[in-house]
Amino acid sequence: MGPVSRPGAARPARSARRSAPAGVKLGSQRAGRHGPGGQDRAVTDVDRLTSEDYENLLAFRTGLRRFLRWSEARAREVGLTPAQHQLLLAIKGHPGTDPPAVGDLAEYLLLRPHSTVELIDRAEAAGLVERWGDDGDGRITRVRLTADGAERLDQLATAHLDELRRLAPILDQLTAQPATPGPG
Repeated sequence: MGPVSRPGAARPARSARRSAPAGVKLGSQRAGRHGPGGQDRAVTDVDRLTSEDYENLLAFRTGLRRFLRWSEARAREVGLTPAQHQLLLAIKGHPGTDPPAVGDLAEYLLLRPHSTVELIDRAEAAGLVERWGDDGDGRITRVRLTADGAERLDQLATAHLDELRRLAPILDQLTAQPATPGPG
């Protein structure tokens, strides 16, 4: 019997190749190596990564962390915690006609449901959101923005879209770098 996956359990790390942003190729892979039991498996040749690959990874991660710090500071300027900002964005950005359920928000925020409820409790106490039971299924709690929550999110969204437009050429440059050539 194989390992049992539990909700919230740590997942195995993914290789750099699979976790790289779209358009960014790192290192090279060879197929055909045999693992235990004779199965073919892909092998990432870390030895073939160049200093430019590492420089690109550093530039991307540094840029991402700077953006996140910038975003957190903007949230605080309008009286929100970064977590509240993420919650408001998850509510407003939820697709479809029905407002999101607590479970939807937990998925967007990468939180456990009980942690999401605690965040919603604090946001509701601050007058940013309101919740109610779903008309069709009383087990589901839905969440929507209040006028104050929507106004603060609108202020942040405009600034964030402007910042992303400013960063787009930098991200384009990072993802346009030629991939490290593979063997052969």
